[in-house]
Amino acid sequence: MSVSPADDGLWCRRFDPAPDAAHRLVCFPHAGGSASYYLPVATALSPRVDVVAVQYPGRQDRRNEPLIDDIGTLADQVHEVLRGWDDRPLTFFGHSMGALVAFEVARRFEREDSGPVRLFASGRRAPSRYRDENVHRRDDDGIIAEIKSMSGTDDRLLGDEELIRMILPALRGDYRAVETYRCDPGATVGCPVTALVGDSDPKTSIDEAGDWKKHTTADFDLRVLPGGHFYLNSRAAEVLKVLDEHFTARAALRDS
Repeated sequence: MSVSPADDGLWCRRFDPAPDAAHRLVCFPHAGGSASYYLPVATALSPRVDVVAVQYPGRQDRRNEPLIDDIGTLADQVHEVLRGWDDRPLTFFGHSMGALVAFEVARRFEREDSGPVRLFASGRRAPSRYRDENVHRRDDDGIIAEIKSMSGTDDRLLGDEELIRMILPALRGDYRAVETYRCDPGATVGCPVTALVGDSDPKTSIDEAGDWKKHTTADFDLRVLPGGHFYLNSRAAEVLKVLDEHFTARAALRDS
C-alpha cells in the first residue's frame, strides 16, 4: 500500500521543527506507544537536529484507523512515508517494538541504495533472538498486568477504565506484531548499529541485545544503562548524550 505525501502529517510528527538542521532523527515508538513519547527528545535536540516521531495507526488521534498488526506491513508503509523525509541524512532510533520497525524500514531503504546513517536499537532483542511469548493472546487483565510489569505506563492511566479501553486494541495489535515477527538470521543492514539496553530488562538480556552485531555489516556498539525495560524514562540524559555523540561525530565528518 502506498502512502501519499498528503498523509505524511498522520505518520510523521515534528514537535519542535528544525528546518535548518543538518541532521534528521526518526523515532519509532514501543508497543502501545505513540509519537508523543519522543516530544522531550525533539525539544532537547532542536534546532541542531530535526526530530520526526512516527505515529502508528490505531492510537491517539489515529485510534479510529485500522491497526497494523504485522511488522513487515507496518515497515512497508513507514518506508513509503519516509521517502519524502530523506532530504538530509537520516538516523533511526527505535525502542522495543520500534527497534524492529526501524530495522525493517532501514532494510527497505537499503534495497534502494539509501537508508539511515545509523540505527539505534533500544530495549529489544536482536531480530534473530526469539522467545516464545503470547501476550497478545491473553485477556485484557493479562495485557494490563504485562504493561504494569514493564513500568512504562502511568499507573493513573491504568486505573482509568475508559482510557484502558482506548489503548488496549493498539496494545494487543502491537504485541501480536512483535510476537509473530520472524527474521532471517542472516538479515543485515549496512549502516552502523548501536544497541542500548537496561541492565535489568526482563524482556531483553545484555547477551540478546549484543546479538544486534550479527545484523549489521558495519560497526556495532553496545551501551548498557541502569534500569529495566523502560530504562530510558529515568536515564534520558544518558540516552541524549549517546545521540549527541553521534550527531557531533557526523558534523565533524561533514566538515572535515
